[in-house]
Amino acid sequence: MTPRERWLALLNREQFDRVPLDYRATAEVTRDLMAYLDCDTMEAVRERLHIDPVVTVGPRYVGPDLPPNTDVFGIGYADIDYGAGTYHEAVSHPLAEYESVEEIERNYHWPSPDWYDYSGIPEQIVGKEECVIRGGHYEEFATYKDLRGVARGYVDLIEKPEMVHYCMNKLTDLAYERCYRIYEQIPGKVLWTWVAEDFGTQESLLMSLEHIREFCLPHMKRMIDLVHEAGAYVFHHSDGAVRDNVPQMIEAGIDVLDPVQWRCKGMEREGLKRDFGDRIAFHGAMDNQYTLAFGSVEEVRQEVQDNIRILGKGGGYMLGPCHNIQPVSPPENVVAMYEAGYEYGWMSPGDFA
Repeated sequence: MTPRERWLALLNREQFDRVPLDYRATAEVTRDLMAYLDCDTMEAVRERLHIDPVVTVGPRYVGPDLPPNTDVFGIGYADIDYGAGTYHEAVSHPLAEYESVEEIERNYHWPSPDWYDYSGIPEQIVGKEECVIRGGHYEEFATYKDLRGVARGYVDLIEKPEMVHYCMNKLTDLAYERCYRIYEQIPGKVLWTWVAEDFGTQESLLMSLEHIREFCLPHMKRMIDLVHEAGAYVFHHSDGAVRDNVPQMIEAGIDVLDPVQWRCKGMEREGLKRDFGDRIAFHGAMDNQYTLAFGSVEEVRQEVQDNIRILGKGGGYMLGPCHNIQPVSPPENVVAMYEAGYEYGWMSPGDFA
């Protein structure tokens, strides 16, 4: 099967040939992996390890000039060194000083979807039609926290709910229109779209189910409906211990849960598959906190087998890391993950019984 056929068959609950293999990693890991495999390009790495190519499409920014290290919202960023590499993190928050919706309306200018040129999107998939096409993205409470500052963003749920509602409406309007225009350029070609929010810690949810329902779910449902209207699938990314929130996300219409951090409290794979596997698929599940980072090659291969056996029973599982693979993970473990995924991931008709 082509990668697109494979993923579509899995998502449609039809028989497919093997478990899809997905890749995400920091730039440092990709560089080291290419060197380890003596490959000049990431495309060569994908071919070597049988990783399904995912092509991300999107518009070109043509709006007002932005200051260095600043995004369209006015959020400022800096490269934060963590030893083995860097992450681009928000360090200045343009709405932090405001105390009311009225102040924001007087002093802040929201970006426009017209600041982007969407006309080049069809060219981005030329020759890649059999790949997995990903387009559009929603994670707007995360944007709100960067606009206000992370701690202040959570406190606002209690102290300034009207500000959260106002800003979430503005942010969702922009994300919705950008997604709509992407779909409009390549009708029926986008296979999946992120509708994300990081709701979990290692032990529990970061906010109450009630706050998720009030401040996030209506906007996510709006985006989910748009994705489905475009014929695409919703991949819901939420790190951590999020089991308690899974039922209401399923009710809202998600198709896939990512990244399945099964070492977190309540995220045991057997329970997730048993309770939700007839309604959603699972994406990820290769542990970054111990197995890929500090485990042996044998432990990596065993976890691949366990994930396919548990989450892949009857279909519905795409294998990949629980998050970006970090530089602490040795290349031999990364290679072992994909080699084992290809070795053990072939499906027979009996596997769908």
